[in-house]
Amino acid sequence: MASEVEYLGPACVTFAYLVLYYVLMLNAGVSKRLIEREYKAKDKKFDRYFGQDRRMLRADRIHLNTLEHMVPFLGMMWLHAVYVDVYRATVAGIVGTVARALYPFLLGSWKEGLGLINTKSVYPSTMPQYAVMVYLTLGVFRKLIGLVMYS
Repeated sequence: MASEVEYLGPACVTFAYLVLYYVLMLNAGVSKRLIEREYKAKDKKFDRYFGQDRRMLRADRIHLNTLEHMVPFLGMMWLHAVYVDVYRATVAGIVGTVARALYPFLLGSWKEGLGLINTKSVYPSTMPQYAVMVYLTLGVFRKLIGLVMYS
């Protein structure tokens, strides 16, 4: 049985990622309220989903992109920690979480919203995340193939 501290690294990474996720969710909610007030002051109707307000699109994209990557990222990090190497899983998890935290800053300013941005502007965030996922996945795949073939 593993000691309490053996998986402390991945646990801390998971906690940090979840805190980041909730901060970004709060950002989407606050953005919605601010934009609603602005529309109301101009006596316009605000429609979050079909109104195409670029600031709301940006906030939603940041939040939902983080959500869609959360399960594969955390799941693969934990599989890697359990079956391959806990230290390397922790380091990869830190890199992935820091890269994810950069995403909102690289996507454009809140005032500009999500417009005709150069998608390459988010590469410093997305490419390390994809590299981390490939690294974790290949490590787990090799280990599981080895276990299946030699057991």
